[in-house]
Formats: sequence, structure tokens, C-alpha cells
Amino acid sequence: MAKFESLLWQPPEALNTKEKAIAKRAAKKRKLFVFLREQRHVIFDESFQHELIEMYRQTGAGKVPQAPARLALLTLLQRYADVADNEAIELIIDSNRWQMVLDTLDDEKPFCCQKTLYDFRMRLQHTGLDQRLLQRSVEVARERGGFSAKTLRAALDSSPLWGHGRVEDTINLIGHAGRNVLDCLAALTEHTVAEVIQAIGLNLFEHKSLKATLDVDWSDGEQKQQALQRLIDEIELLQQWVQEHLPGESERPPLAQALETLHTVMEQDLEPDPEGGGRRIREGVAKDRRISIEDAQMRHGRKSATQRIDGYKRHIVRDLDEQLILAAEVQPANRPDKDALKPLLQDNDLQGRELQSLHIDRAYLDDSVVPALVTQGVKIVCRAWPSYNSTGLFTKREFQIDLAAGQATCPDGVSVAITPGKTAFFPSERCQACTLKAQCTRSKQGRSLAIHAQEALLQELGELSSSSVGRAQLRERVDVEHGLAHISQRQGNRARYNGRRKNTYHLRISAAIQNLETAQRLVPQEMAMAA
Repeated sequence: MAKFESLLWQPPEALNTKEKAIAKRAAKKRKLFVFLREQRHVIFDESFQHELIEMYRQTGAGKVPQAPARLALLTLLQRYADVADNEAIELIIDSNRWQMVLDTLDDEKPFCCQKTLYDFRMRLQHTGLDQRLLQRSVEVARERGGFSAKTLRAALDSSPLWGHGRVEDTINLIGHAGRNVLDCLAALTEHTVAEVIQAIGLNLFEHKSLKATLDVDWSDGEQKQQALQRLIDEIELLQQWVQEHLPGESERPPLAQALETLHTVMEQDLEPDPEGGGRRIREGVAKDRRISIEDAQMRHGRKSATQRIDGYKRHIVRDLDEQLILAAEVQPANRPDKDALKPLLQDNDLQGRELQSLHIDRAYLDDSVVPALVTQGVKIVCRAWPSYNSTGLFTKREFQIDLAAGQATCPDGVSVAITPGKTAFFPSERCQACTLKAQCTRSKQGRSLAIHAQEALLQELGELSSSSVGRAQLRERVDVEHGLAHISQRQGNRARYNGRRKNTYHLRISAAIQNLETAQRLVPQEMAMAA
């Protein structure tokens, strides 16, 4: 127990003379350094420190680590300055501002090493305390600003985050996966990669550029198919050699993972060739296609019909009144936006406040969480799907839909029963004899009308844009777009790490810093009252 109690960090609260001089110089352009120095004992109070210490208490092994609160503060400084681990360690003793914040002004050596900082980051991710650090930044900002609202008006939005891994076409993807297998074989057999290639009898992997070795006109379909077949033949030779010489190792990491990756890219990008036998490059794109060897979770996706994303989408929840980011998630780019709703709302407590309204775009509407929120009394603010008919005939708006009575009435006054989630059909004989048929339908079976499972919500959303009050409510969501723009400037639009979880961590720490900068600009309640 004493081992963990010693991890409490209790630096001085009052600034000494030297710190005051440093703070005065930093106050103009680097105000966050001053704020972190003055408020570090508030941000990392004893209660929050015990939460961080619990990460180490769970294992109970190894030597006594550094105070987690101090490492967390170092992590915030690292992301604020956007520096790598080695530079962050150097700045502990090279920068007066960092020393002021971390209480290392008189130290001659860094209080931790790169391995310690990396281990702390991994613990944050493993335990989910990166989200808790984000929540703590919200708590500090709310306390400093004197916010006391028990209800919440939240807005969600997403933006592209391009992947860190290299995106490759089918030929290079298979070749890259094959080279990784060769690297594993070289390490296992204690030979060079060149020696392994020679032992297996391969010809295409001697040089780094696979396409240069194949040396064909890639615009010629026949030559391209011949080159692909040469590559497939060598990959099959490689796989056969592994099974003959290292059958046991092929079922254990790291060789097992390398072989699985090779199998995945072969299966997703190739299909049987109906003309010449063998295999050809797949027509179309396989579902959930892997696009990078370095980052297995990167995917092709779209932000819009014209904007493709190779990597991820980042999602945030922002408080519209207090302008604080409450939660953040990164999802593969091919996942629909609606999949982020549950982890953003249901898996986070949103500071224990009651959700009053949710401001979203249409991409989030299809999730099952939305009707559940409506049932709980949450107001959904979103632009409705535009009502149009590609044939130029009557749109759905020309029909009177009475959900309470369970019926829909056409412009000619004919009514039919409706059920949410199903399609209603008007009598074909009435439609054929109707004087408005030319404006309504060209079908011999008569007019049909799709009733959405959330038809009541869609009708309500359709009314928003018809009034100035409703349009004002829709415009409020611009605030979360501004928040995402600031995050993009801080985090960049290209992922720093491979993998969804690491990039979610990076997004959450960036959001926490943004919240702390907001807290720094807020006037403490007691100062406001004194004024």
C-alpha cells in the first residue's frame, strides 16, 4: 500500500520568484503553460490522482513508477507542443516553461525516460483513462467558469483523418505482405532476407520495387494479368516452403500474423478467372477491404459523394452552451457515422448531465440510439432528408400522413392504412381512374408510399426548416464544426499512429488540451463576483 501512496504528487502551489519570471514571459503567447502551472494541483487533485494510480495498482508488479499525475501532465505538454517522446524527455530539462510546469527547475536529469512515457501512454489506452482525462478537463473548465447547468445540449460531427499507413494497390499490397513473411523467416532462421529468397527460389523479391522487377506495361490488360500470375506463383511457392520447413512456427506469432495478413489481402483482392483459370484482380471492391499493410484498421470511406477518405473519421461531442468537448472517438472511414453514436453517448456519462437536445446531421439518424433518445424526451435537431421525386411527380410532401389515425391521404382524397416501417399501397383501380394520375404515378399497380420507422421524427424535422426559430436551431450546430476545425489544426489531418485505438487516444488528448485552453480563458467564478 505504501508503494502506491508514494505515487501521490504534491508539488508547491505558490509560484516562487524564478517561476514568476518565467510565467511573466510566457503570459503573452504561451498562456497555457502558466495556467497548467497555477492549476496543476486543481487538475490533478488527490481524487483524480488515485484514479491514475489505480492503473499501476492493478498489476502490482515491477519497480515503483513515477507519479502518474506528473506523467499525465508531461503527456499534455507533449501533445500541446506536438513533439516526439525523445524530444519531450529533453524538454524536461531544456525548457524553462516545461520545468516550471513539471517542477523540475533544479533537476539536472529528466525524471523519466522514453520507456516510462510510452508505458504510461499504453496504460491510459488500456484502461480507458484517456477518456477520463478528457472528462477531467471538462470538470476543471466547468468549475473555473462557474457552470452549473444540469441539462445538456450536445452536438456531434465528424471529419476525415487520413491514415498513417501507406495505401497500396493490389500488386504492391500482396508484395508488401509477402516481404513481411520473408522478414519473419529471416529472423526465425537467423539468415538474411536475400539468403531466404535464394533458398526458396524466388525471383521477384530481390529488389525493393516489385513493379520494377515485373517490368510490364500496366495499361496492357494481358501483360498485367501475366505479371499478376507470376506474383501468385511466387507467393504460393513461399507458402509451400513455410509449411514444409516451419510448420510449427507458422502457427505462432509473429509468422502466423504475417501469413494471415498475406492470406487476407489475397482473398479480398483476387477472384477466380472465368476465362483462363487461375485468379484475377477482383472486379469491384471487397467489403471491409484492407488497404494498408502497416495499419490493418485503415479503410476506404467517404465524407461526401466527392470526398474519399483513406483512413479514419474522427467524431466529437461538444457542449453547445459551454463550448467544451465531452467525448471523442475515431472510427474506420468505411464505418457509417451512426456507428459512433453509441460509444460517444451511451459509453460516456457526459458529466452526469441530462441530455436535453442532440444536434446532428443526417448521417447519424439511422442508428437505433436515436429513437431510444426520442422516447426519453431528447429533442433531435437535424435537417430532414430533402423530399423529391426523380420523375418530377408528386413527392411525399403532397400526401397527408396522420400517424395518430394510422392513415395516409393522397392529393385526390383517397386514404389508406399505414404502418411505420412499411410501404403503403393505394388501390390500383382508384389510381388508374384518378384525374391526377399523370402527376402522381406511372405504375400500373398504383401509387405506393414508404412510411419510415421514424416517420414521426422525420415529420418533426421537416418542420424545423419552415420557421425562423427552427432554422436558428439548425444553425447552432455550426459550433461543433468550429470545434472540429480547431481539433484539425491541433491534431492535423493525418493520423500520427497506426490503429483506431491509438488515434482515439491522440484525439482525446488533443480535445483535453482544447478544453484546458478554454478553461484558461474563463474567468473564475470568485473573480467574476468580485468584479
